[in-house]
Amino acid sequence: MQKEQIGLTLIVFILIAIGIVMIYSTSAIYAAEKFDDSYFFLKRQLFWLTLGIFVFLGITKIPYTVLREYKWIILGLSLLLLVAVFIPYIGKTAGGAQRWIRVASFTFQPSEFAKIALIIFLADYLTLRQRKLTHFFKGFLPCLLVLGLFLGLIVLQPDLGAVILLGAVAFILFFVSGIRMVHLLTLFLISLPVLYHFIFKVTFRRNRMLAFMNPWQDPEGTGFQIIQSFIALGSGGVTGMGLGGSRQKLFYLPEAHTDFIFSIVGEELGLVGALSIVALFAGMIFLGFRIALKAQDLFGRLLALGLISILGLQALINIGVVTGALPTKGLALPFISYGGSNLIISLMMVGILINIAKFGGKRKKSHAATRSFDLTPHI
Repeated sequence: MQKEQIGLTLIVFILIAIGIVMIYSTSAIYAAEKFDDSYFFLKRQLFWLTLGIFVFLGITKIPYTVLREYKWIILGLSLLLLVAVFIPYIGKTAGGAQRWIRVASFTFQPSEFAKIALIIFLADYLTLRQRKLTHFFKGFLPCLLVLGLFLGLIVLQPDLGAVILLGAVAFILFFVSGIRMVHLLTLFLISLPVLYHFIFKVTFRRNRMLAFMNPWQDPEGTGFQIIQSFIALGSGGVTGMGLGGSRQKLFYLPEAHTDFIFSIVGEELGLVGALSIVALFAGMIFLGFRIALKAQDLFGRLLALGLISILGLQALINIGVVTGALPTKGLALPFISYGGSNLIISLMMVGILINIAKFGGKRKKSHAATRSFDLTPHI
């Protein structure tokens, strides 16, 4: 699967290169005003990128099957980190959320690492319990309890966007693994009132939802950010205002180098630049699914499917939020938005995908290893 390895690596590093350029373009004036250093965010992102490249290169060298041997250590470490954010002097609070752990002058977001930990756990569990997955108590329930524990800790931070993302990916893995449709449908129906409570019974989320439905109702409050995003995208036209030419980044669109960086891409590079990024993500998703389908063992297939689903859905949700198609979720645009935790974990995910493409096709076929995804619903 050499073509998939080369293609995926090339696409990801093109996205990263675009991200580096756009992070400097969107943050230079803001950084000069706030930190008296126009390169502040660029230097930090380059630091995280250097660290991420070392992680990426290292993980491509170690067979992905080793992850199964250390799954409980990875899962346990992730759980400890999620708990640590609530410990005073360890966890860091910002914007009313307690999602980070401070290390010196840098911060790390444990929910990012939890994405990989949960995908490894689910891929391994669903592989080992294939014959029991149609039984709720013996097969499905233990998996749900572990998933529920992690999602519960993340929603307390609070980070509902990450919970929805991980829940959607888990549902995909459950579906292709052969969980009975009646169990999946029951789970979905139970989750609806829970989501309703967390969205409409929590003031700031309810305000976000109302702003999504009608941002012009409160243009200087809850609707301000999405309206500024619309103005940025609309101002770019077909070819854009030119790199560095954005007006919305001049303290109109709040912290444009993070979740709403795609808006500035649209303003400076126009429809052509925005669609080019969408095409790159589409290519990444396509190659990721090819790697998943070509893997010779079920664990590799589920692992690859889970990882590329995380990356693809996160990109889709971010772009959907920026263009007003989805309510605000607080999810970064992979490889492009500013943020060290997301960049390193995203590079780690791609490293594992490259690893599956590299080692997954070399295994001897067996009845268990060559099992194809069965999309036939189990009633």
